[in-house]
Amino acid sequence: MDRLSFWLTVGFIGQGLFMARFAAQWIVSERRGESVVPPIFWRLSLAGSALILAYAVSRNDPVIVAGQSLGFFVYARNLALLGKGKRTNR
Repeated sequence: MDRLSFWLTVGFIGQGLFMARFAAQWIVSERRGESVVPPIFWRLSLAGSALILAYAVSRNDPVIVAGQSLGFFVYARNLALLGKGKRTNR
């Protein structure tokens, strides 16, 4: 696999994970009968964002880098807050 194909694969996998978060959120919400943002939403967001960010850096695309950078930290912070909540609820 050449370098371009590798990074395109990384970018498409990242985009797929990023899109899958909406499906996960919808399925969980439908099962509960209310709007819910489950932890899997944040995990998929973080993983997808990381791969899209890596792709953007490899392509030297400052627009995508800027767009994904803030989101990456927001997703990581939400996961940290979820973990903190679990520790304090014990």
